[in-house]
Amino acid sequence: MATKIKPPEVVQLSTAELDQLLAQLRVLLPPATYALVESLLRTLVWIMGVLEQKKTTIARLRRLIFGEKSEKLHKVFPETAVADAQTGQPKTKRKGHGRKGANDFLGARRVKVPHPKFHIGDLCPKCLRGKLYLFNKPAQIVRIIGQPIFQATLFELERLRCALCGALFTAPPPPEAGQSKYDPSVGLMLALTRFGMGQPMYRTDKWQRHFKVPLAASTQWTLIEASSPTPQRVYEALIDLAANGSLLCTDDTTMRVQSLRQEIVEKDQSRTGIFTTGILSTIGEHQVALFFTGQKHAGENLDQLLQRRIAGLAAPLHMCDGLSRNHSKEFETILCNCLAHARRGVVDVVDNFPQECRKILESFAEVYRVDAVAKEQRLSDQERLILHQEQSKSVMAELHQWMRDQIDQKKVEPNSGLGQAIAYMLRRWTPLTRFLSVPGAPLDNNSTERALKTAILHRRNSLFYKTLRGAHIGDIFMSVIHTCELNRANPFEYLMALQRHADSVAKAVDKWLPWTYLKTLEDLDTG
Repeated sequence: MATKIKPPEVVQLSTAELDQLLAQLRVLLPPATYALVESLLRTLVWIMGVLEQKKTTIARLRRLIFGEKSEKLHKVFPETAVADAQTGQPKTKRKGHGRKGANDFLGARRVKVPHPKFHIGDLCPKCLRGKLYLFNKPAQIVRIIGQPIFQATLFELERLRCALCGALFTAPPPPEAGQSKYDPSVGLMLALTRFGMGQPMYRTDKWQRHFKVPLAASTQWTLIEASSPTPQRVYEALIDLAANGSLLCTDDTTMRVQSLRQEIVEKDQSRTGIFTTGILSTIGEHQVALFFTGQKHAGENLDQLLQRRIAGLAAPLHMCDGLSRNHSKEFETILCNCLAHARRGVVDVVDNFPQECRKILESFAEVYRVDAVAKEQRLSDQERLILHQEQSKSVMAELHQWMRDQIDQKKVEPNSGLGQAIAYMLRRWTPLTRFLSVPGAPLDNNSTERALKTAILHRRNSLFYKTLRGAHIGDIFMSVIHTCELNRANPFEYLMALQRHADSVAKAVDKWLPWTYLKTLEDLDTG
């Protein structure tokens, strides 16, 4: 009979008590040994604190300490990759990897270089019979240079003074000197670096001082705020468009807003969370990305968005994870839940239940394989639905029965990690498998999670917004920038076009959306 191991006595140490203990050990231990003991004790106290707050699982804590673990099937089960190789079908690399060719540099300035010796119509110097003509594909060389993001030009206007009366005569400024110190492009580029790339203003301030073109953080914010009114008009128009989308994907991430946090503390509010909600809406062939920062959850922001929806439209598809706070409480939607979230709960317990987890993950892999085929063949929503019904429906039905048997026949402890993961899926089976019954229903919410990385990058680099006004401006620019990216529009060129034609945008904003503005510019040029 195995001897029962008695658990160790739990010792609670405050920060002050830990520092006092370390001070005593510093005197008793050699420096190298003390450094090791200090690191071990502080790690132990940190782990106990995290677990005591019940904000993480052991599996997530393991990933936090030892690094993120891939959720891909061939990473979780390496032998899966070997089995694929044995089929004799070599894996092809996905397009988009490898070196970039000259044709990929669409933003490059193009310089035509004529031949120094030969011209069109000259006699061929090799055969001495044929005549030279212009070949339709020139040889191309790409040259990339580095430079500061913001550059300055100092115009020194010559001044002449009369030797007798002292009158001064200053040369008039050239047109390129502009009307103000900062070109409109500066504020827009600052908005792109801050809300598109996650570059904090203090970091831009530091590097501009290195390049001898100072740009103080306070000045940066003034320029960003001054450039926001026209993008805000587009932001409001995008909200109206998104409300009428056929597919709405939503998710939340935590955010920090100093003024709001102070208000919560002072008023002792019961709701203390602050979030940035990301909403992706599909309208025909276009997508709109929206961000909302404040105390509202994703479901509340979705309800606020759907209040603008045109009456009589069919209920939209709504993709989110299983949290009830993400659901619409006021409007009818066709709820879809995220397979990736369900899968993540299985991956977390794969070390303890390898065979059972493999069964679930391989079933999900087959569904994703079918979906990849649909994307590769560019099937319509209805054709994709038929393909899933033909190839994925039986897989998911068999998986559902298998999971039901695990619970009903008590093969899995309900309170175990695997039991909880299975229960999560069984409770949400209909919204998890909506792709088997509704055309256009997505498998997961990955697109929204990718969009929220923009807000997460801002939170990690800049740490917080100072005010709700700053958060709102961040939402505006993040929404416009990511919508441009989703519709393959250049964010900087688009924002510059809005700035140059602000009056036209105010009159007809629908002509200045990321997918319509180029046609509008063409019409202005031809008109």
